[in-house]
Amino acid sequence: MASTKSPSPLNDASKAPAEGYGTILEPGVVRLERVLPGPIERVWSYLTDPDLLGKWLARGQMELRAGGKVELHFHHAELTRHVESIPEKYRDIEQHCDIVGRVVRCEPPRLLSYTWGEPSGTDSEVTFELTRQGGSVLMLVTHRRLGDRNEMVSVASGWHTHLGILIDVLSQVEPRAFWSTQTRLEAAYEERFPK
Repeated sequence: MASTKSPSPLNDASKAPAEGYGTILEPGVVRLERVLPGPIERVWSYLTDPDLLGKWLARGQMELRAGGKVELHFHHAELTRHVESIPEKYRDIEQHCDIVGRVVRCEPPRLLSYTWGEPSGTDSEVTFELTRQGGSVLMLVTHRRLGDRNEMVSVASGWHTHLGILIDVLSQVEPRAFWSTQTRLEAAYEERFPK
């Protein structure tokens, strides 16, 4: 259960250091890196356990084997106690947003990869790689097969926001506001990513 402490300035997305931003590895591929409180098994559980996954990303189920089904049900307003208006751009997902995909690779507790948005025909792929670093865990999040620059900006800012909430949850502090953080980060990525 998260405490009511506010996020530390180091975890505040509005003050994130430059190295905290995602990078473009090549056209259509965005990567973010985070150092998370360990142990690695705990971080793995936040990627795979439906209840824990729902605290920072989305509720849903995942068959943890190659070819297994992935169903994620996003309810962004439930990730934080902050009450905010949803930006006009995202009003169509105000009540919920569902993502369906298939597990590509599952190697507990270090690698999980699955497709994102299969039925819609926008089947990009997200990969989480975990590496022990003493008592911490290095997480690499790589999202591939993104359609264009606009999608890369949206995906990078979305992952940046969700990973910030994951850090808050793992650190047992009050999760930051979702929509104001995401909006601020989307504007920052709009300026950072080349046109």
